[in-house]
Parts: sequence; structure tokens; C-alpha cells
Amino acid sequence: MKKLHLFFKPCLAALLLYSSMPMLAAEKPQGSNPYAKWEHGPGQDPNFFPIAVWLQSPSKAEQYRKAGINTYVGLWKGPSEEQLATLKKAGMKLICHQNSVGLQHLDDPTIIGWMHGDEPDNAQSLPQGKGYGPPIPPAKIVEGYGKVRAADPSRPVLLNMGQGVAWDNYIGRGVRRNHPEDYPEYMKGADIVSFDIYPAVHDSKEIAGNLWYVPKGVERLVNWSKGEKVVWNCLECTHISNVAKKATPRQLRAEAWMSLIHGSRGLIYFVHQFKPVFREAALLDDPEMLQAATELNHQIASLAPVLNSPPLAAKATVDSSNAEVPIATMIKAHSGATYLFAAAMRDGKTNAKFALPGIAGAQTISVIGENRELKAKDGVFTDDFAAWDVHLYKMR
Repeated sequence: MKKLHLFFKPCLAALLLYSSMPMLAAEKPQGSNPYAKWEHGPGQDPNFFPIAVWLQSPSKAEQYRKAGINTYVGLWKGPSEEQLATLKKAGMKLICHQNSVGLQHLDDPTIIGWMHGDEPDNAQSLPQGKGYGPPIPPAKIVEGYGKVRAADPSRPVLLNMGQGVAWDNYIGRGVRRNHPEDYPEYMKGADIVSFDIYPAVHDSKEIAGNLWYVPKGVERLVNWSKGEKVVWNCLECTHISNVAKKATPRQLRAEAWMSLIHGSRGLIYFVHQFKPVFREAALLDDPEMLQAATELNHQIASLAPVLNSPPLAAKATVDSSNAEVPIATMIKAHSGATYLFAAAMRDGKTNAKFALPGIAGAQTISVIGENRELKAKDGVFTDDFAAWDVHLYKMR
């Protein structure tokens, strides 16, 4: 059954039917593990779910490990031997550029992937301050991807793209603004495709506060790739360049779970702050947000076997009492339990009525992390959602 697209017609979304997300394996016969085809990729451990941090100093790896981060994406002028040794000591995985040092470590399990550029879809700065030129053509990205793969086919290649993935009218794409057809072509140049958009701190009225642009971009990548690429995405947790605003812990959690529900298989924290002063690791200097991110990361890690489990053919239905606040869902089964992950997709309150098919009789539903239970009859139950609420349900 085709999913209704809540992004463009929220007023018609009182009844939303969401199937489980499509399989994102690089080769579909390999089951639910999207990394099975790469000998030295993220691996086949069902307890591992990639939770990464973007372009940070390896000297902070132990602090990030304690916060539930398990992967570094990008290294400043790296990798170097010293950087690799520091990350290995901290038990941190790494996706980095394929330089001469990296190629000397092809048997090193620390490196689980290669980076292949950042935001090539945006207008590119010209030398000597002469403004901006067009984006890098997709064909050039595909050509570069071939070279990286030829040097080491045992690891996936990650490409991170910009806001245009979720926002067609993004001016930062220059002459390719309002050309979403570019993205399926860019995706031919990577195995793992990520993107970034930060609605909580955005300066555009169209995007600011509309957290659903994050899962919108995830869903577009999944659809553009027809489920044949692994999709990751970035999360905001600092002021970045907005001195007046930053994401709240609730907004961070909403962006993360909305992304997972819509098919993301890896999360990347963007932790830099540029204004009012530059701080490379602003998350580590923010006790409230650091605690929230740590709790979120540990919860996701505890549910990694569920998130990594095969998709279900069963469908859940949800009836939202407030048509302006649709509820997105994902249903999974693991170790004899059924899981339903649900997120409110707008800044408003609603009551949701869920129906899970094929479940008869009375059930007790645990709400994970909330120390409460609900009662269901024949797979039907209700729950309240505040703005950007996320509820994770488990029933035997």
C-alpha cells in the first residue's frame, strides 16, 4: 500500500496508514543488514547502530563514547597515524577521507567507511573571494566514487549533501535551486547517503521550527534510491549560527526518532557552534543538552536489535484527533515482542488511536522509557501526544 505523504497535505492526515519502512540493504537478498556486502564496513552486529559525530578532534573521543557516540565522521586533515591510534584506543569507529595513511590501514577495523565530499550539491565557493559557482556536477561525484571504490571495495562510501534534499527552494544551491532531480544522480556516487538541515535554528521563515523537514529529507532519499542505498542524516544540538535559538532536548529527540521512523539507518550529530563565538565541541559544553543526547543515544543503542530487525509486512493504522498533527509510525518485531514507534509530526497536541492488525484479545503495552503502561484490546489503543512527542511502545 502506498504511504500517504503527510508533509504536503497535513490537513488531510487525520487517518494515516504507515507501513513498515522499506528494506535499505545494499543488496536486498542479504536481509535486513544494509552493510552485509562490505567486509570492513559497519559490520553485522545487530547490537550496533551508527550514532556519529561530525568532524571532531579524536582527543575528545572518550567523552563522546560516554555520551553514546560510536562513530566519527570526518577528520581535520586526516586520517593521521596519531588520530587513528587515539580513536582505536577509545573504541571509536571512523568514516574518513581515503588518503595515503588510510590506505595503509585497509585491514584496520577502526575504519568502517570512506567519506566522499560534503555538500557537493550546494553552490561552490570560488577562489580569491570571487563569490560562488555552480554545484559540483553529479557525474563528477560518480566518477570520484568509482576511484574510491576501486582503491578499496571492502568499505562503503558516504556522501553528505545539503538542505536541498529536503527544501527545493534552498538558495544555497545557486543555479541548481529547485532542481530536485539532481539528487537521484548524486546518489549514484555513494553507498551511504546523508544530508543536513537544521530547522530549530534556521533563518528562513519557511523552515524555522518545522522539524518535519528532517524526516522529509530522509523519506525523499529512501524513495529516490528505491531502497537501494543506506540513508543517514544529521541532527542539530547547538546554536550553530543562531545566537538566539538552539534545539531543545525535546526537539533533538523528535528529529532523531522521526528520522528513524522514516528510514534513517544512522545519525550524525553536528556539534559545532559558530556564533557568538566558535566552539568546535559545543555539545560537550552544554550540560543539559549533553545529558539529553546521552540518554537518547543510549536508548537508541538499547533498541539497536529492534531497529536492525527485518521490516514487517504488517501495517499499523493511526487516527489522529487533530488533523493538523499527523502521527508517523514504524512497526517492528523482535524476540517475541511487537514494537510500535510513533512521533507527532507537528507542533501541536493530539490524541492518537492505534490499530495493529493480527493481534487478538487484551494486551498490556509498555511505553519504553516513560514508566507507564497502556491497555489494548485486539491491538487497538489510544495515547496523548504533546508537540513533537515521541512514544515507543512494546507489547508481547
